[in-house]
Amino acid sequence: MSDIAIPAGGQAHAHASPHSRHLQHHFHNSAQQFEASKIGMWLFLVTEILLFSGLFLAYFMLQTRHPQAFIEAHHHLDRSLGVLNTLVLLVSSFTMVMAVQSAALNRIKATLIYLYATFGLGGVFLFVKYIEYSHKFHDGLLLGNLFSYKGANVPGEYLFFSMYFVMTGIHGIHILVGMGVIAYLIWRTHQRVFSSAYYTPIDLTGLYWHLVDLIWIFLFPLLYLVS
Repeated sequence: MSDIAIPAGGQAHAHASPHSRHLQHHFHNSAQQFEASKIGMWLFLVTEILLFSGLFLAYFMLQTRHPQAFIEAHHHLDRSLGVLNTLVLLVSSFTMVMAVQSAALNRIKATLIYLYATFGLGGVFLFVKYIEYSHKFHDGLLLGNLFSYKGANVPGEYLFFSMYFVMTGIHGIHILVGMGVIAYLIWRTHQRVFSSAYYTPIDLTGLYWHLVDLIWIFLFPLLYLVS
């Protein structure tokens, strides 16, 4: 069974031999290994979607029971910081796409530039979130029994912040994990491990990063634009 080429967005294996140093022994060729890896990543991403779907469902159930409390509580969020973080992640998705494309074209220097940019934008996102969290801690706008804000006008506002910290906290952990993987990719790219013949880890990390960005696109209006 010979190697085949993968279209744009996939991986070029036309020049990879069946005995490539990146090929695991249980695969016939690089193309098969790439497709299996991509299927595995999609299955993992489905579990992530299920996780956040459960959180979204819990949010909607609580919001239905305490609509006024959620409306009142969301005014304590800084919408401008939410917009900034949305723009940051949108740009990071673009830089991640360019990193994958650069790797596919064997442009190692450009791949590194875009990976560094994506990593940096992830750091900007977390820094902005740190600023937001700091304000909430200072005002006592916390989750559960930790909620101590004295100016609450509507009972149940703590429920909104419980969901806010759980959902954005889990999302933030995903950003941090993604940054860790990107840092590893940067290190391996410096070692000239990746090329147009093999860049599967960069491609799969791109899928993960896009999902994390997409989740935020849903979180932003859910939390910051409550009506």
